[in-house]
Amino acid sequence: MSRILIVEDDANLCLLYASEFADEGYDVITAARGDDALRQIESGLPDLIVLDIKMEPKDGLEVLDELLKRTKSVPVVINSAYPAFKSDFTTWGADAYVVKSSDLSELKAKVRALLSAGAISPS
Repeated sequence: MSRILIVEDDANLCLLYASEFADEGYDVITAARGDDALRQIESGLPDLIVLDIKMEPKDGLEVLDELLKRTKSVPVVINSAYPAFKSDFTTWGADAYVVKSSDLSELKAKVRALLSAGAISPS
């Protein structure tokens, strides 16, 4: 079973994403803050990370930078409400960039594709 770390500071969105991905057969862990996500990663690497950008006190770009310093083996999907960050070179270390939407099909498709490329699938 693939383990996905959802890093999202909006409690309702975090709950929604966790529920949706659990329904897809993934083992989901969550973090509401960037520093919490880094602690989760220290205790064991997930198979994929879905990462929000705008968080306090450590934002998603800082988390991405620290993650890439530690390992490049974990695919990262940036999931942000801000499409302008897509052209920011600091996001280019991520494997995918999805603009938040009420329709989660693009996010789910990116997650499936990245996990399939690494030969990891839900149970």
